[in-house]
Amino acid sequence: MDSKFPHPYFSSHPKWRWFILSTVLVGATMSALDVSIVNVALPTLQTTFKVSLAEIEWVAMAYMLTLTIFLPLFGRLADIFGRSKMYNTGFVVFTVGSAFCGLAPSAGFLVGARILQAVGAGLLQANSVALITQAFPASERGRAIGIQGAVQAIAMSIGPFVGGLLISAIGWRSIFYVNVPIGILGTFAALYCLPAAKKAERQEKIDYLGIALFATGLAFVVLAVNEGEALGWTSPIILTYFALGTVLLAGFIMVETHVEHPMIDLSLFKRYAFSAGNLTGLLSYYVLFAVLFLMPFYLEKIVGYGPAATGTILTPIPLAMAIVAPFAGHISDKVGSRIMTTSGMAVCALATLLLIFLGHSPNITLLVSELILLGIGMGLFTPPNNSAIMGSAPKERLGVAGGILNMMRALGLIFGVDISGVIFTALENHYVSAHGFKGTPFKAIPLTVREHAFLHGFAPVMLTLLLITIVAAILSVAKRDVDTTHVEHAEPIDLM
Repeated sequence: MDSKFPHPYFSSHPKWRWFILSTVLVGATMSALDVSIVNVALPTLQTTFKVSLAEIEWVAMAYMLTLTIFLPLFGRLADIFGRSKMYNTGFVVFTVGSAFCGLAPSAGFLVGARILQAVGAGLLQANSVALITQAFPASERGRAIGIQGAVQAIAMSIGPFVGGLLISAIGWRSIFYVNVPIGILGTFAALYCLPAAKKAERQEKIDYLGIALFATGLAFVVLAVNEGEALGWTSPIILTYFALGTVLLAGFIMVETHVEHPMIDLSLFKRYAFSAGNLTGLLSYYVLFAVLFLMPFYLEKIVGYGPAATGTILTPIPLAMAIVAPFAGHISDKVGSRIMTTSGMAVCALATLLLIFLGHSPNITLLVSELILLGIGMGLFTPPNNSAIMGSAPKERLGVAGGILNMMRALGLIFGVDISGVIFTALENHYVSAHGFKGTPFKAIPLTVREHAFLHGFAPVMLTLLLITIVAAILSVAKRDVDTTHVEHAEPIDLM
């Protein structure tokens, strides 16, 4: 999918990088929107295909699992074969996958189409930050990444709303068909705006063994975490998943240290800005999605709000992120990332501290303010942190660096929901049992006991999130602002 466009006259113009960013934003919007838009359709899909809840959940799970385990691989392939080529391919694969999703005659076919769609989304996400990093000088990189972060936050936040409208007005197939014209537009934009891919300066082989070990090992770990509560953490299946994941990932590390051209250059993690940035990125999304997971239950079960009011109250989180992110990225270009990332985690810590003290009858204005604080903290943290990660990676490793960055974000989402859910459920059940209702159907338990049980689980989870934000802040303050001279003088026509 190479292109003879744009003409060197245009691509060498200083302003052409904004056309590159606009093209990347189309892909970022599509891939982020599809993470959340499908969730609202799951009940409809279950009814349509007449399958169990466990089966239909794979429509969402297959997408997230595929996206997570293959992001570093797609970034690595982009470093070898060219980022523009991989990004163009991502548009095509995502569009075709979306069309197949819309045509799905069965749940199994839909799951397969979602895997294909996720491959396209992975090619887009793994290369988006790398393309921005290569196109923009270090003095503007944070601002550009901030704009991308704002667009992704908006896309993820409006996904359920847009999905609900489309399903109600047209039907569930429309949530997939809507991607087709956008994907076609993005494909042509990528062909025209992104420079023709150039071959790597030295030919590198593909590490097939490393790819297989990493993908299968991470898949087993994610499956274990995701299915642990349902099957039981000590069940043979879950223990087998964890054991296989551990062995395969250990084998992956051994292979990577001995092959000439590893899938993931482990020496990247020797750079504190890279390793600490990715770890704090995972922790930040763990906190964000743990809050987004638990708050609807709190607002509906304890406060008594309906789904519409609950969605309205939660909207300020991504909205605050979207507003703050571009400014945070721009400021970090001037003062460095350390101040901004530390400040962002400090604000998140304050937000989670305040959420610990929520009771049966919260002041809604105060609650919304606390959620806005969380969104502001994430907006302050994410673009500077992403910019620092990419700035610490060598030019020839920008693709795999971007893939790892996005993989960490996806793992934060998965672990934040699953682990927080496990902690909350265990504490809630312990309270119910301690008050003499062990084994009692949930609806038969007195309302006051249920409410106290919920808060008994909710507050400690918020406390764990507070501790996580403090750890992330400490890791951030220990970072030094990295030397980014390798991208200071960006050349848009030299995008690999």
